[in-house]
Amino acid sequence: MKLSQFKYHLPEELISLHPASNRDESRLLVLNRATGEIEHRIFKDVIDYFDEHDVMVFNNTKVFPARLYGNKEKTGAKIEVFLLRELNQDQRLWDVLVDPARKIRIGNKLYFGEDESLVAEVIDNTTSRGRTLRFLYDGPYEEFKETLYNLGETPLPKFIKREVLPEDRERYQTIYAKHEGAVAAPTAGMHFSRELMKRLEIKGIDFAEITLHVGLGNFRSVDVEDLTKHKMDSEEITIEEKAADIVNQAKANKKNVCAVGTTVLRTLETSVSTTGLLKPYVGWTNKFIFPPYQIQVPNRMITNFHLPYSTLLMMASAFAGYDNIFKAYDVAIKEKYKFGTYGDAMLIL
Repeated sequence: MKLSQFKYHLPEELISLHPASNRDESRLLVLNRATGEIEHRIFKDVIDYFDEHDVMVFNNTKVFPARLYGNKEKTGAKIEVFLLRELNQDQRLWDVLVDPARKIRIGNKLYFGEDESLVAEVIDNTTSRGRTLRFLYDGPYEEFKETLYNLGETPLPKFIKREVLPEDRERYQTIYAKHEGAVAAPTAGMHFSRELMKRLEIKGIDFAEITLHVGLGNFRSVDVEDLTKHKMDSEEITIEEKAADIVNQAKANKKNVCAVGTTVLRTLETSVSTTGLLKPYVGWTNKFIFPPYQIQVPNRMITNFHLPYSTLLMMASAFAGYDNIFKAYDVAIKEKYKFGTYGDAMLIL
């Protein structure tokens, strides 16, 4: 398929700037892939579509405050630094993106905090925007990490055009987040509240957890018309044996397996045996799913409404079928569903 096939008109006012007041009370569009039928519900009604020993697979990655603002030595020019991943604890080395990149060269020092208490030195240019920084901090590691995170801001995507608020630190995160390492939230999971999780548990729904540390590649624009030529950024994933067993048991018993979000879909589809079973795996994935694609592990998916041209929209189209998704998006726009990170949800059956 071609990039131009993923264009649609999204009115600006439908991009959600704030989360729903209660996590599980955003709207839910339910799409049946086989019939094309569409229902309109509230997110907590998702429980009505699952039975005992069906499985929901969650991504338990945790977002850290990855966006920092600093000043360049001598000129005092304002610099935005986006922490991507920690390379070395002892040496305080981080892979980062800097903006504006053209002003930052190897050897430059950057100062952070009102008292400029945190200093970093640029030690490598990895890409046009990417750099490696060494933070010059003599104290213990825990103290350094705390200082870094206190200065950091919740990394809301740029299309949420407003100031970051204190409540974003809690709301731009799932309630089951455990393993720190993401610079973007697995947004489908943000609709689950503690009450809803409890009700699902009481109904006998089984939970499996995987980890994919979401990187900025999710928001990287696709700039090739031929989708086979687009390269996804690699992201770190973990599928433990326990999760694989839960999923495979459900498949053996003809139960539903629901991927909560595109990050879960990509993780599950990265490590599949020739017979369609999930294999434990620790490593990296750069899997890019777009139509036509035969999904092997999950048979259901929960996802948000994604922006035009995004790889997330392409993945949802691969799962639901291209025509089904675009019909559902037409309905969602007419019904004024909210789109994007803090937007409403879709359950694809």
